[in-house]
Amino acid sequence: MLIDTHCHLNLPPLGGEPDAVIARARARSVGSIIVPAYDQEAWADVLTLASRPNIHAALGLHPWVADQASAEGNLKEVLAEAIAQAETKVVAIGEIGLDTKVDGPPLDVQISVLKIQVELAADLDLPVILHCRGAFSELLGAIKHYQGNIRGVIHAFSRGPELAQRFHAAGLHFGLGGGVTRENARKIRRGAKVIPLNRLVLETDAPSIGVAGVRPENTEPHHVADVATALADLRDEDLSVITEATTANATRLFGLPEK
Repeated sequence: MLIDTHCHLNLPPLGGEPDAVIARARARSVGSIIVPAYDQEAWADVLTLASRPNIHAALGLHPWVADQASAEGNLKEVLAEAIAQAETKVVAIGEIGLDTKVDGPPLDVQISVLKIQVELAADLDLPVILHCRGAFSELLGAIKHYQGNIRGVIHAFSRGPELAQRFHAAGLHFGLGGGVTRENARKIRRGAKVIPLNRLVLETDAPSIGVAGVRPENTEPHHVADVATALADLRDEDLSVITEATTANATRLFGLPEK
């Protein structure tokens, strides 16, 4: 069974028919889906979805909405309480990180909010799901203090071997998605070839990132099977090797029940 470690199942169009989306995923051997929240408003919806078998939640504040933290009082306490009330439904803190490619909160605000959430992850022994665009050195600097005390995944990794090595040295996993299915995505395809197998997990980021021949808004968790196939071809490995390794990695990283 495959695991989609990053799918926004609460967002349209997926959120309009989650049970049908889940059924289509199961038909292609996608056994589990992790649904990360974007902002506090989404936490309740994500937790409701996680009441379904094999659907798991991640709660956090995305860097695009990092300025919401000031309106939520003590973010660390609010987030910790939400996780505690949800009991075992929450398997990670995310989606969190840094992004300088959008007109959003200043980077110093993003870094402050990121550190609060990473510190909570360390306190609760939960992995983090990290989003990063345009601020890779800053992200590595922000998490350096917690190195050895946190684990997590660089979601939608799309860079080459050099940056892969830096995140590997930081002890992080790599979420590979639609990029590896596109032959013109040369950086990530070069990076995906050299990342150690025990650090790879699969994702779709549906409905935000497409796969070859499928537009983002039409992408679903079942397309993680296409990511697995493309990755196997790219690395010249048997599909069963990719499937078994990435599922074991995700199960171990997020503390999911073993099938």
